[in-house]
Amino acid sequence: MKEFFANFFDKYGLSFIMVASYFGSGSIFIASQAGVEYGYVLIWAVIGAVMLGFMAQDMSARLGIYGDTLMTFIRKKLGKNGALTIALFLSLGCIAWTLALTAAVGMSFEVLTGGAVSWQPLAVVTGIVAIIVGVLHYGYVEKVMTGMMFLLLILYLIVAGASGPEMTEVAKGFIPSIPDTGAMLLGAAILGTTALWPNFFLESILVKRKGWNSDKHVKNMRTDLTMGYTVGGLITVAIIIVSAAVLRPAGYTELSTFVAPGEALELVLGRWAMIVFLIGVIAAAFNSIVPIMWTIPYMILEALGKDHEEGSSKEFKLIFAGGILIGMFSPLVAKVTGLSVVEMITLFPAYNGVFGLPLTAALLFWAMNDKKLMGVNTNSWKLNAANVTLVLFSAYIAINSAKGVMAAIFGGMFS
Repeated sequence: MKEFFANFFDKYGLSFIMVASYFGSGSIFIASQAGVEYGYVLIWAVIGAVMLGFMAQDMSARLGIYGDTLMTFIRKKLGKNGALTIALFLSLGCIAWTLALTAAVGMSFEVLTGGAVSWQPLAVVTGIVAIIVGVLHYGYVEKVMTGMMFLLLILYLIVAGASGPEMTEVAKGFIPSIPDTGAMLLGAAILGTTALWPNFFLESILVKRKGWNSDKHVKNMRTDLTMGYTVGGLITVAIIIVSAAVLRPAGYTELSTFVAPGEALELVLGRWAMIVFLIGVIAAAFNSIVPIMWTIPYMILEALGKDHEEGSSKEFKLIFAGGILIGMFSPLVAKVTGLSVVEMITLFPAYNGVFGLPLTAALLFWAMNDKKLMGVNTNSWKLNAANVTLVLFSAYIAINSAKGVMAAIFGGMFS
């Protein structure tokens, strides 16, 4: 068994870091809301999101294998100042994500302990633990993230099985349909949380840590991505099934509180279901913090043309720790903005979808079509079609959502 795992992580594992970064507490609530409002109807959107996420990660990985990392490409094209400006702008989004994730972990522990400890100090503790985990050797982090993703898969499959879904209706959910505008927006949200822009930078960097640097490694890379995105997709589908089979019949039409999904599960399936739900939120949220915050030092140091020594340099660790130190002050942000934990969980990822995703998708498209960099490995017309779809979709979401997202985040500061 030990030899099996050693061989597995020699070849695979990177995709589980990528999937762990996108599958946070926001993904759980979006999937839960989809099941509550539309039953099994939006399962097809998960499949589409997984396919698009896979294609984007495949392009990022090939960029790292055949060319440069994405931020190195940006520096060579725009110079240090241009690259650093982009890196710092995108770093704000990573910190916003971490604010939401530390709050989610803290609130989950508060509920698990029956309110014995409030979420605010627990959010700070979460940040400290994330710093400790994040500065470990990459190999350890990869193993932890992979284990956590399989734990999430097992937890939610158990609850999905116990919820007794109508399998005929589940099967219908694989057929694309959009009953109304709300369903379209939720489908877009599922897609937006799966095509996570920090991963476009990370994958192009971390492929080198796996030793993937030539044609012979592309097969392993794609097998790895297939495994990771399959696990992530199955978890999301399981959450939609649970929400549709349990919360919707119980009369829930929206998730207005942090524990609403868990409370409904407890009523129908027992206390154990609430505990499993909260453990899942904790695992998903914590899983996302480390890879998302790795993105900041990688981007900044590569923008400056400095060697991050594959994440082991002193500068890398200091920037990583500094970013999380800011990100763990979610209690202060909640007080200043008037946002609840649920609002932070949903709005801060939306902020990234509005500002980070369109910019990064366009930069990835540019890099993958640079003949000087990629040579014969530039995008085919089919891959370009997928990339253009991602760029146009993210731009559409940004244009239509920017005003509402910013008003929702900052409105409470002036009320």
